[in-house]
Amino acid sequence: MTKAIIYCRVSTDKHTQETSIVRQQEELQSFADRFQIETIKVIKEKQSGYEIERPGVFEMLDDFQNEKADILLLQDETRLGRGNTKIALLHQLSKLNITIYTLSHNGELQLSEGDSMVLQIVSIVEEYQRKLHNAKIKRGMKKAITNGYQPANNLSNQHLAHGRERKKFPIDEVVRLKSNNLTFKEIASVLKGMGYDVSKATVHRRYQEFQSLENSQKNN
Repeated sequence: MTKAIIYCRVSTDKHTQETSIVRQQEELQSFADRFQIETIKVIKEKQSGYEIERPGVFEMLDDFQNEKADILLLQDETRLGRGNTKIALLHQLSKLNITIYTLSHNGELQLSEGDSMVLQIVSIVEEYQRKLHNAKIKRGMKKAITNGYQPANNLSNQHLAHGRERKKFPIDEVVRLKSNNLTFKEIASVLKGMGYDVSKATVHRRYQEFQSLENSQKNN
């Protein structure tokens, strides 16, 4: 049975809104039962859809990153958010391969042509930013090595790792997540959600290597 999180939101504390959030939960649970979807959690919030820093949103994304569920149930897409907040969250959920079902579509969310176009643009821009960042790192590495920098000298416990193949994962994504104040444990969970089976220790070590390289470039 597929597992899902029910997310309900209203913008104010008014009594009419309280009724609305209860109705959202009841209708979404009925929807889940009808399609034999197991709900592991119900998240209810009373905040503006334009606000992205919502405790419920962080809780929801954390559960998805830890693979506790793979479906999000909403009354409609505006419950997730509005404006740029909605686009940002849709993009993040897409990266985590989360399927979204809404009552308004009586099934899987069908994005408008405008929203689909914006998400495609965001994905393209993000991909090119990643390529540019990786190219910069590669160029910096070559320059540093030319100037005598030896990455192997910065690896601790080399003798214990002899002969082991280095796991490959996007270091630029680690740097980006770290800049958003995620812990190395949380970053490892995100990477696992992206298909990279890495430990917190590996992520931490590779991040330190990256920082060492960056500092070397600045000094040169």
